[in-house]
Amino acid sequence: MSQFHDKFDHRVWDVVASIPAGRVMGYGEVARAAGFPRYSRMVGAALGRSPEPLPWFRVVRSNRTLAFEPGSDSYREQAQLLKHEGIRFDGLKIIEAEDDHSLDRILWGPQE
Repeated sequence: MSQFHDKFDHRVWDVVASIPAGRVMGYGEVARAAGFPRYSRMVGAALGRSPEPLPWFRVVRSNRTLAFEPGSDSYREQAQLLKHEGIRFDGLKIIEAEDDHSLDRILWGPQE
C-alpha cells in the first residue's frame, strides 16, 4: 500500500472511531475531518480495509441516506445498527435532531 493510502486510511479510521454512538457523519464530512476534503469517495474503501472493527454504519451519504440499496442485507444491517443507537428514519432519510449534533460541534463547540 502506498504511503498516501496508509496515511489516508489511518486518518479515516481515527475519525470514524471518534463518531459518538447515536450520531452520523457523511462521507465528505469524514474526508474533511481526516484532512482530505477531496477524497470522500475513498472513505468507504478505507473502511473496508480496516483491520479493526469500526462503527462503519455511522457513515452515511451527505443527504443523510444510507449508501446501500434499500432492501439489501447491507442496508438492513446498517439501518438496524443505527436504529439500535437511537437514530430515527423518515422513509429512507435519517431524521436529524433539532439541535446541532455535528461532530465539529461536539468536539469543538459552537463556531462563531
